Amino acid sequence: MSVRIHTGTEIEAMRRAGRLAGELICAVGEIIKPGVSTLEIDALVDKMTTERHGISAPYGYGGGGRRPAFPGHCCTSVNEVVCHGIPTERVLVDGDIVNVDVTPILPKKNGWHGDTSVTFYVGEPSAAVKHVVEVARQALEIGLAQIKPGGYTSDIGAAIQDFAEQQNCSVVRDYTGHGVGQVFHTSPTIHHHRTPRGVKLRKGMIFTVEPMINLGTHEVDHLDDHWTVVTADGSLTAQFEHTIVVTKRGCEVLTRRPGLVKGCEDVPWAKLGPLGSFPFA
Repeated sequence: MSVRIHTGTEIEAMRRAGRLAGELICAVGEIIKPGVSTLEIDALVDKMTTERHGISAPYGYGGGGRRPAFPGHCCTSVNEVVCHGIPTERVLVDGDIVNVDVTPILPKKNGWHGDTSVTFYVGEPSAAVKHVVEVARQALEIGLAQIKPGGYTSDIGAAIQDFAEQQNCSVVRDYTGHGVGQVFHTSPTIHHHRTPRGVKLRKGMIFTVEPMINLGTHEVDHLDDHWTVVTADGSLTAQFEHTIVVTKRGCEVLTRRPGLVKGCEDVPWAKLGPLGSFPFA
């Protein structure tokens, strides 16, 4: 499948969707604390998306065969859950981490997808928690810094794997970043580990980078709900994700967060340092 090169009008539409995704994540960060359930997080994402005249791409996604349609408006992945965690009545406790992955579609009909995720601390994190979350956050930064016209998608994964393994962590192979726009998942595929030379990058390409970093093995298992993915050894895992567009000399993050919502800078992930610290163009 060829990779779509987006026009200026299309990129502006993606900026609007990405801005909403960033606002959702900031709002979630304001309610994360011990005693909050992942279902409460989901309800907030649904309410805020609806108020902004959007819909949630995860809700009802998939289905077919034994796999049911996804029942949540976002993914809430706690501790050893790598991705696709289903919101439930589960209450977060002190020391947990939770990755919240949101993808609003704006506008509702024929709309554009803003896809982003953040791993949040719940209460006071342990040293191991801080390590895996910080490595995941930096892995995203390092991956994004590789993006420029004339480079290759494989440059992203090589840099991420090298960094993660230097920090005694592993990178999940089974799940990737992806092209995104009016379609939730499309080309190109963005691996977060070292692979043969990939797709050549061109200005106007839009895709996600979303490394999943584990403290233990890179291998994963799947639960009986046919959605939830967990680390095979039960180790902690963390993830950060942005949607970007390739520009003339690098990339622009379409789902930038800092400063969008009052108090946003005070949520735990922001204390680790500003995301998007490399040059924009």
